[in-house]
Amino acid sequence: MSIQSKTTITLDFYKDAYKPKLLDYHLSEEQIRYAPVPFQALLQCEKDRTRHPIVILFNGVPAGFFVLHGWEGVKAYSDNEDAILIREYSVNSIYQGKGIAKESLLLLSSFVKTNFPSKNEIILAVNHKNTVAQHVYKSGGFIDKGKRVMGKKGELFIFHKII
Repeated sequence: MSIQSKTTITLDFYKDAYKPKLLDYHLSEEQIRYAPVPFQALLQCEKDRTRHPIVILFNGVPAGFFVLHGWEGVKAYSDNEDAILIREYSVNSIYQGKGIAKESLLLLSSFVKTNFPSKNEIILAVNHKNTVAQHVYKSGGFIDKGKRVMGKKGELFIFHKII
């Protein structure tokens, strides 16, 4: 007998069809300090082709968003030219608390391997004060190896996930 979850979390590259749901995207004031709403990040993606916007789907509906950034983003945090950076990660506040963040991060390795086969590591920078995000990233398989850098909003912890 197979067991199937009642909910399905998937990752997909941004498409215009996702725009209406991403326009109605809300984050708490605390979360906005660390991650922009998707359309602010999409503007950066349009200017920089090394940034790839990704949508987190919950039962086919856009529930979260992040950007995978190539070497131009990675080099500030790592010497690994075969790494990719995850940035601007968020889950719409109406979908938080459903395990979407953890599940999306667990799916991330296979998504990157499929779509960016030359990459062997995923890295991210998380603000030292953003303890909720640190916990989520760790539960999604990221490891804090102790590397620290200063960002615009304070000290950043650099997390790694080998794929």
